[in-house]
Amino acid sequence: MNGTTLFRIVLTVLVALWATTEITPTRDTPFEEYITERVTDNRDQFQDLVSRAHALVEEHRGVPNSPYPTLYVAMLNIANDELIDLSEFFADINIQDIRNIPRKNRILMTELLRRSKGKIRLGLDLNGGVAITFKVDESGLESDMFYRSQQLEDARLVILQRVDGLGVAEPVVRVRGDNQIEVQMPGVNTADNPDIAETIGAPALLEFKLVHRTETPQEGRSAPLGYQRLVQEYEDPETGDILEDPVFVRRIPVMTGDIIDRARPTLTQTGGYEVTMDFTSEGRNQFAEVTGQIAAGNTDFNIGRLAIVLDGRLVSAPTVRERINSDSARITGNFSQREAFELANALNNPLAVALEVAELYEVGPTLARDARDASIKAGVWAAGIIIVFMIFYYGMAGLVAMAAVLLNVFLVMGALAGFGATLTLPGVAALVLTIGMGVDACILIFERIREEIQAGKSMRNAVTAGFDKALSTIVDANVTTLLTALILVWLGTGPVQGFGITLAIGILSTLFCSLIAMRWIMDLVCGLSFFKNPFKFQLFKNTNFQFLNYARRAFMVSWAIVVVGIFSFIMHFDQAFGIDFTGGDEIAVGFEQRLTSQEVDAIAAEQELGEVNIFFQRPLGSEQEVMNVQSAPGMGDTVFQALSAAFPDANLEKLGETQIGAAVGKDVTRSAILSVLIALLGILLYIAVRFEFGFGLGAVVATVHDVLLTVGVFIFLGEFIGLGSGQFTAPMIAAVLMTVGYSINDTIVVFDRIREELELNPTMTLKKVIHLSINRVLNRTVLTSMTTLFAATVLYLFGAGVIRDFALVFMIGILTGTFSSMFIASPVFFWYHKGDRRSVEKGEILPSYDWTTPENQMAKEKLD
Repeated sequence: MNGTTLFRIVLTVLVALWATTEITPTRDTPFEEYITERVTDNRDQFQDLVSRAHALVEEHRGVPNSPYPTLYVAMLNIANDELIDLSEFFADINIQDIRNIPRKNRILMTELLRRSKGKIRLGLDLNGGVAITFKVDESGLESDMFYRSQQLEDARLVILQRVDGLGVAEPVVRVRGDNQIEVQMPGVNTADNPDIAETIGAPALLEFKLVHRTETPQEGRSAPLGYQRLVQEYEDPETGDILEDPVFVRRIPVMTGDIIDRARPTLTQTGGYEVTMDFTSEGRNQFAEVTGQIAAGNTDFNIGRLAIVLDGRLVSAPTVRERINSDSARITGNFSQREAFELANALNNPLAVALEVAELYEVGPTLARDARDASIKAGVWAAGIIIVFMIFYYGMAGLVAMAAVLLNVFLVMGALAGFGATLTLPGVAALVLTIGMGVDACILIFERIREEIQAGKSMRNAVTAGFDKALSTIVDANVTTLLTALILVWLGTGPVQGFGITLAIGILSTLFCSLIAMRWIMDLVCGLSFFKNPFKFQLFKNTNFQFLNYARRAFMVSWAIVVVGIFSFIMHFDQAFGIDFTGGDEIAVGFEQRLTSQEVDAIAAEQELGEVNIFFQRPLGSEQEVMNVQSAPGMGDTVFQALSAAFPDANLEKLGETQIGAAVGKDVTRSAILSVLIALLGILLYIAVRFEFGFGLGAVVATVHDVLLTVGVFIFLGEFIGLGSGQFTAPMIAAVLMTVGYSINDTIVVFDRIREELELNPTMTLKKVIHLSINRVLNRTVLTSMTTLFAATVLYLFGAGVIRDFALVFMIGILTGTFSSMFIASPVFFWYHKGDRRSVEKGEILPSYDWTTPENQMAKEKLD
């Protein structure tokens, strides 16, 4: 064993160990079970607290907006009401530096909840829950992007506080774009919380309250009558520690945020920061009256304070030393720039008006469970079919390849867990397709090894040469696919972005497993006796198909199909796009009696519900068929109620809901077009740089052909044959870009071989070189198409929801990509250079050869 092989083994083991530590535990531990096992001190007292919390949860079960929806919330409420320090039960978690008990309890319980969860986070489409995207009113946002980002961050914190108050475990609240805030709430449903969007997006309440002059909060001291205990948190300017200032503030406010016209941070003469408030005309009078009353009670030892409270959170409590009767007032202090901005934003009230619901997406627990089960089934079947095929075709080498592919999947899951990424339903699709496409690298290497063996090399030398010669092809093919994945991460949102992340990780993992892990395994098994003469079975042997002879006819037929597809798309343009693009409501409905489109149209016309479309989906093996009902924006619930009342025997049940505003639909459309255009441009530039412009042109023409043909056939199948919905949604963009990636992958393999054969055969015509190259990679092309098609077919048969459409688009893309690499890309490259290899050689990617007769060549050598 040489040093290089040992290095590869050690590196593989270290990476596998890293993935193991990141991925475990894989499953959630019930919260009660986890905290009961984790408690270190006062176990009996802690168990009593858990029992009391359980009793409150049961007592309030079914109560709308219950203050005790879960054990987690109930325990926090009891502990905070009775000032019980929960950290005393968990001595091994060091948070004793935090003095505020409610804050300490919240941090502790959040950490315990996080530790009880499995490392693999499931998206709402696999776990159930509600996702809402709020749009912030542009009139309340600054045009300067720095100030705007501060405003959005303050608004995000207000929303996060509201979501925490609902007792949602592991919510995600994040800013999206320059005027949107996305909220994801696992385990929540609109049936139990019908007003959840309005509750979270309601205007924030900015209030000014009096601070008690003499009483200060101390351990064991309750708040005076009419007052409540609030805590202001601020950062120590010297140490950076978070300090707390607890005070008693009057429950009834003396003023509201209506008195503020505008607040802004300003620089002082000494270079520090202060906050200036401009009042409304009525606000000036109110502020003068309140500050006058406070100042009148001041003494040398007691200065009154006025608390600023935003949505129940104490933002600041500055002192009031005199009556302030002017158009503006200043809040001075030892502010940092960030603290001044935060206080000014709070005074401007980041949520002064209600937020607009731009998008609402709900997956019920039943639908999520079915999607999760179907995804597991799809993964198992895809892996099983590909494993059987590879072992049947390649024997012992197939076992090696499958070990690399399974390691690939394991590393992808470990990376997702390690980076804190969320596995969504499109992410599962990317994972299953990673299995199929991961085999591509193995097949490339094996077919290269086969060629070296047929050339007379020993097994060990053939393995070395096979890996070396396949390296550039594998890298080039995966880099272009990685480009499409990064575009999805950049421009995609939600599940589509999750697909891009999973795919990108899968591509990088594929490179590692095929070039590092599989290499040392092949080196080790080369010495085994039963591995002396592998690769006996071959699908195509010594073929000599003249592909370019049929290129014009194939070109014309395929583009004719493209025209038919475009015509079909134009004819069904109104139904071709889902609500992701057009905006609207879509409700997933369970039923006992199937409804027809005519029945639904009749009810819609009778009750003037506008246009209502329905279509049905059922994954193979699922016990439940789902009816998807699409309607105009804001009409989803009305349509559902109308159908439920009109067809009571159908027992309609809402399983999930999606609401997308028209503005979001326009954004999705713009992102979709931009994604495809950037992918095509990036691919053209990459291939033109790595190969030559003619190669790049052929690749782009083939890719455009594949996209148009795939889209047209998909719509045709859905509208006229009933395969798929025939309707494009946001995840379909991921499928189209996957088609782009696969088409380029296949094309690059052919082009890479053409480039190699041009160098190895300097006297062969360009046409013969193209024929030779395509025939030599024919086994790889067909085998990769078969394995990837296996994975996509399994996704179509067992996939859930939109994933079936995704899989259908990709199945069509695989077939068109395989066809175009032979009958579109290569002919365009050939025609561009007018069949002259010297035109290719001018691209300076190859040594330049003179086309001479043997006699002229001998004469030239004599002159040299």
